[in-house]
Amino acid sequence: VQLVQSGGGLVQPGGSLNLSCTASGDIDSIYAMGYYRQPPGKQRTWVATISREGIINYSNSVKGRFAISRDSAKTTVYLHMNNLKAEDTAVYYCHVNLGEYWGQGTQVTVSS
Repeated sequence: VQLVQSGGGLVQPGGSLNLSCTASGDIDSIYAMGYYRQPPGKQRTWVATISREGIINYSNSVKGRFAISRDSAKTTVYLHMNNLKAEDTAVYYCHVNLGEYWGQGTQVTVSS
């Protein structure tokens, strides 16, 4: 499975950004897609996942502010990030199957 990410960038606190991730290759092997993030100097942590059946889960740190969705083909996932905070600053990595495959990462910086 290959993953290509897009989106991210610089936004002020309270602002919004959208990320997307498109999968190709052995699509039938995918049972979950979503995102992790890695702040500067810290470990990578799980953010959100949507399963093949459409079950969605969020980490407590983003619940109520972030929303994950996908297209009808189930090959592209979107992360809509609202009310962004400085502590959301990180490299965001798309994942398949909770780390079996990774996207290239995209920087999200929340700063005034």
